[in-house]
Amino acid sequence: MPTLIVENLAGVAIPVPAGATLLAAIQVAGHDWQHACGGRGRCVTCRLRVCAGAELLSEPTAPELRYRAAGRLRPDERLSCQTRLPAGQVSARVPRATQLPHVVYSLRSE
Repeated sequence: MPTLIVENLAGVAIPVPAGATLLAAIQVAGHDWQHACGGRGRCVTCRLRVCAGAELLSEPTAPELRYRAAGRLRPDERLSCQTRLPAGQVSARVPRATQLPHVVYSLRSE
């Protein structure tokens, strides 16, 4: 099964079921993840910074391209509510700006 490794969440490995978004997989695995718009691609709070395996992810969606053009989403960032992982393993980090105050993240710089 495809896997998302969240490096600054103690390297937790999250299985990503076929067809599921990364956000859905994160939630099913029991992790709290910011998503202000409810996972509809209308904000950038669910973003993650891809460290390795970006080529394995689904193509950027229209909302992601719009946010990139507006400078609100970096080239190495994806919206977890819009992104799918058909196969393989991807490593990512939660950007400091969207980290939740009650979750413990590693201190390694981004």
